[in-house]
Order: sequence, then structure tokens, then C-alpha cells
Amino acid sequence: MRTSRWLSNRRVCSLLVLTSLVALMSSEFWGSHAAELEKPTAKDRRVTLLVSTLIQRQHLSKHAMDDEISGRAMKSFFKTIDPLKLYFYQKDVDEFMKKRDEIDDMIKKGDISIAYTIYNRYLERVDERIATALELVKEKHDFTVQERLVSKPEKMKYAKDATEARERWRKRIKFSFLSLKSDKTEEEKEGEGEDPRERLARRYTSYGKQMHQTSSDDLLEMFLTSVTTSFDPHSTYFSPPTLENFQIQMRLELDGIGAQLQLSDGYTRVTKIIPGGAADKQGDLKSQDRIVSVGQDEEGKLVDVVDMKLQNVVKLIRGKSGTVVRLEVIPSGSNKRVVYKITRAKIELTDSEARSEIIESGKKADGSAYRIGVIVLPSFYMDMDGARKGLPDFKSTTRDVRRILEKMNKDEKGVDAVVLDLSQNGGGSLTEAINLTGLFINSGTVVQVRDPGGRVQQYDDTDSSMTWKGPLVVVTTKFSASASEILAGAIQDYNRGLIIGDTATHGKGTVQSLLDLGSQLFGISNPPNLGALKLTMQQFYRPDGDSTQRRGVLADITLPSFSNHMDIGEADLDYAIDFNKVKSVDHDDFQMTKKENVAKLQQQSTKRRAKSSDFTKLETNIAKYKEQRKEETITLNEKEFFQQRESFDADQEDKKRLLEQSKADGKIFPLTFYNKEVLAVTIDYLKGLGDHKVAKDQ
Repeated sequence: MRTSRWLSNRRVCSLLVLTSLVALMSSEFWGSHAAELEKPTAKDRRVTLLVSTLIQRQHLSKHAMDDEISGRAMKSFFKTIDPLKLYFYQKDVDEFMKKRDEIDDMIKKGDISIAYTIYNRYLERVDERIATALELVKEKHDFTVQERLVSKPEKMKYAKDATEARERWRKRIKFSFLSLKSDKTEEEKEGEGEDPRERLARRYTSYGKQMHQTSSDDLLEMFLTSVTTSFDPHSTYFSPPTLENFQIQMRLELDGIGAQLQLSDGYTRVTKIIPGGAADKQGDLKSQDRIVSVGQDEEGKLVDVVDMKLQNVVKLIRGKSGTVVRLEVIPSGSNKRVVYKITRAKIELTDSEARSEIIESGKKADGSAYRIGVIVLPSFYMDMDGARKGLPDFKSTTRDVRRILEKMNKDEKGVDAVVLDLSQNGGGSLTEAINLTGLFINSGTVVQVRDPGGRVQQYDDTDSSMTWKGPLVVVTTKFSASASEILAGAIQDYNRGLIIGDTATHGKGTVQSLLDLGSQLFGISNPPNLGALKLTMQQFYRPDGDSTQRRGVLADITLPSFSNHMDIGEADLDYAIDFNKVKSVDHDDFQMTKKENVAKLQQQSTKRRAKSSDFTKLETNIAKYKEQRKEETITLNEKEFFQQRESFDADQEDKKRLLEQSKADGKIFPLTFYNKEVLAVTIDYLKGLGDHKVAKDQ
């Protein structure tokens, strides 16, 4: 049975490296009376039956597949395909909700026909709404009147008829015009600005085309995930393409051209060229270029990819190392089309692996600078396939970080402290979380795990050696989840180091196993790819017995940030498992942190930040952010709209923070005012340790 334990709060990306970042308001058009999705396949039935069986037998909650799950699943499916309630009529929803108590019985029989019925109705409504939108784009709009747009989906209702739907779209389009006018887009910076009406028309048209490209695999994933996430937020079904992308993400390696792509108003746009990759070596393709068609080999037909789903574009571009792909491109700042030939190659996704640098900061008593070794870790990655096959050099977080620490230990000038930055780390492999923690402690329990039967098992670091014995600081935010929380929680319970960052981490305290459905069904070594079920089967606990579920790991030293106030924590998710405790286990106490010393460090940081104009501005903007987030509507009066955006734009802050989660800028630990404060706290911490700068069990 092929399973892998995995902890993460992130959804798997569609590659090359990044998922498409499609605007929530995008919508586009395929054409009237386009073909419907066909009926469920035999494969759909097999996969559905297997998912139903596994989740009922092995889910942590032991919740029955019943009418409660049915109701949740129906609501979740509507929320997935029409999150802003822009397409369906209320009568559509009412019609289908009459069957909400039947989904559990359907799933148990392997029947997902209701998903096809609902989605085909959705496609009808998309065609209707996009036709309306294209009419409204051409109309003249009055931006001087006092009108407001409801901005919170939970406060919205579905339109009751075509007249109400048209009015809602009229306001959405006014908002889109205002947003386009205020945004200084990359296209405009590169001289590619275009008429907003043309751009919106293309955006809406493209969205409709993409919706009609939904495959049976896509629909099966959406619907089954609506069912599985009704048990808890992290149990999901991976379709075959998603499973393939997940495996690439974990082994940090793929065959392709080495470019990050983003879907933007129907165009596949290059957002980054990966250094050392095939495109970088070929030299022609640049950031902000638009890919309009793709051809295979030297002479293969060029396939138009405008308005194509990003995952389908990626399938065409990705290929075996050594083969040729031809890209027809509109270069940034130009309207002419050119064709580039690129030979695919194996690409290591180095932006996602551990990176490090040594930073000199502050002054010691002898006048020399403190040397701080910073390790930035975006995820807990492991090549699961390579590990299963027993490959001697499979990709591993622990191996990479151990090499970094050993190099720091041997540094001629010495390293005074290590800062482990998990601020953007959404999780990954449980095994790697345990092994990596072991680099900073002697042998002992790192995490406790409880199964659906209530049995609790300790997972220990069995290696008595400690790769880094010096002072340790761990940086966390509300984005730090799962495996990050295991490490941070153990470091805190062992009093091994200092936790700095947001008030608390994400709060995901559950363990998922990745069950390969082909292996589950056929029991052979090379089964067909039927996708996988990422199933919540365990809950983890810190050595002291507390779960991190919903609560997270509380920082010793808190710093102000926007993420502290974003609704991105586990407690903000639907149907999250509850917090609870188990018995604590005996473990070492290194006494590298003490309450009185931590309180003093917080006071020193607060005093220092009070004198910082950057932190003062940040605190002011956080207050504005909180106020704007309370508002349930957005003004469509142009003067008021721009006055508000000039003052502060909460939506842009959210986008910025979320983009930081998936976009590396090449810098390891940029010396922002926030990171400088992290270093300042680290130096205060070093001073407070006195002679106790080597971790020893007390």
C-alpha cells in the first residue's frame, strides 16, 4: 500500500512552478449553448467508491457519511464553483438543495451524476452572465453617483432573476473599471496598457472559455473534495494531474523549461525565469512575455493557448528532458509574435529548498560584529518516491539543512546564533519535521500522534547527536503550519530556542496520509494513476501534550504584522477538528529560554519599535486594515474610491501577503525593517544568555 504522511495547509499548485493566480472577478465566454460535460465515467465510479470506503473507515473524526456530511458537501460545492454568487439564480440553488440529503447515499454507490447536473447548469448560467457582462462593458457608467457593492460573500444572496443578476453585474463591472484605473499593472509599466473595455471584455470571454474546458478529472476533484472537506478542511481528493504536480513539488524537480507562469486575462504570462533552467540558458524568453501558442519538437503544429486553462498550457510545455518545445510569444512591450525553440531540461526548484546566509549585525564587547546564520526554509520537502525506492541521494530537507549547519560549524569566523525562518513555511513531510528537529536536540520525543482509535504514539529523534548546539531563533507567522508547528512546538517545549513572529502559527494540528488510489485498488507496483486521497488520519501533539490544532504555537516574542489579522488560520476554516490534549512525555530541558528573560526581550523590542518610523507606519496601517476589513460594502463613487485607496487598500495588502507565499525574489533574508528587528532581538537574546550559549540538558 503506497502511503505517505504529509502535513500542509496549502493546496497543490498547477506547475511549471506556480499555480495560476486568476482574479476572483475574472469571467469569460465560450459561446451560446456550448457542449455540456458528458455523464460520469466508469473510472469516476471506481474512484468515488474507493474514496467513500477509505474516508468512512480511516478518517480521524470517525464521522459517518450521513446527511450532515451531505448538506455540508452541497454547500461546499456551490461555494467552490460560484464563490461570489455571481452566476446561479436562487431558484437553481433551491432546486438542487432539495437533494442535499441524498449525496451521502449517492457517494456510497459511486454515483456523482448530480455533480454533472449542477456543473452543466453552472455553464448555462456562465454563458448568460458573460453575455450580459459583455453588454455592460460597452455601456457608459456614472462614477459620481453614491453606490456600494457588497464585498463579503457571506452577506450576499443569489440573484432571484435576470434583472437582479444584471444589476449585480453592473456594479461588479463598475468596480472592475475602478480597479483597473487604480492598478499600475506590469503591462502598463512595460508599455502594454490597453483600453479597459477591451481588457475586461477579453477577461470575461476568457473565463467562460476556461470553464468550458473543465474535464471529468477536474469535476471529480472538485466534487469529491467538497465531500472530503466536509469531514475536515485538509482531506482532499487529488486528480491524476494534481497528484503528479504534488509529487513534483515534494521532490523539487521536474522536466521542463524553467519558467513560472500566471494566467492573466486569457494570456499565459511569464512571471519569472528560473536561474539555470532551460529558458534561462536559451536566453530569449523574458519575464512578462505572453505565450500565445505551443508546438512540439522542431516541426510540430503550433497549438493556440490563448484562453486555455493554465494547467493545460503547462501540459503542453512540460516534457521529457532533451526534447524541444516551440513557444510563440508576444514579447513584453511589443505586439509582434516571435517563436522561440527551447530544449527541455531537468530543473531543480531551488527557490523551494533550504537556503542560507551569514549576516553580520550589531557589536560585541570587543567591537566585532555578531555573526548570525540565517536558514530560510519554505517547506518540509522530501522525494517520497525516491525514499520508497531506497535511492541513496533522494531530496531531503534534513540532509540539506544538516549540510548548511555543518558548514556554519566549520566557519572560520564562527557563527554566534542560527535563525531558522519558517515564516512562509506551510508544512510538508512529517518525517522531515521530526528529523530536522533532531538536528537541534539530543534524542527524545518530537511529536505525539493520536489515531482514530485514541491510541497515542510518540515519534522520537533517535539520533543522540546535535548538529547545532548554539543559540537558536525560529521565526514564524500565521502562514507557518503543520510540520513547521511540530518543529516550533518541540523547540519551545524543550526550552531549546526562541520563537519570534506573529502571535501564533496557523494552527493545523492534523496529519494527512496520501493514499495512492491506483495502489489501493489494484495492489500492484506500477498501478494506473487514479489520483490520490489526502486523508486526515491522525492528530499531532507537542511533547508537553498540547495540540497545535486551532491554537497554533504561541510566539515568545510577538512582532506586529498584517498576517496576524488575516482570516487565514485553521480556526477560520470550515469544519476544522477541535483542539484537545494528551498526556505530556518526559523530555530534556535545555533552559535556553526562561520566562523572565523572554519578558525582558519583549520589553526591549517594544521600546525599540516605538522609536521606529517604519513600525509606527505599520501599526497605523494595521489599524486601517482592521477597520476596512469590518466593512461589508465597497464604494463605487470614484472620488471616494480613490481617496480610500490612497489612504490604504486592504485588498491589495491581502494580495501582497498571499503572493509572498508563492513568489521568491532571489533574496534569502532581505534586511527589511521587520527582519532587522528579528536580528536585533536575536542579539539581545545572545546577550541575555551570558555564558549559557551551548545547549546542554539541565
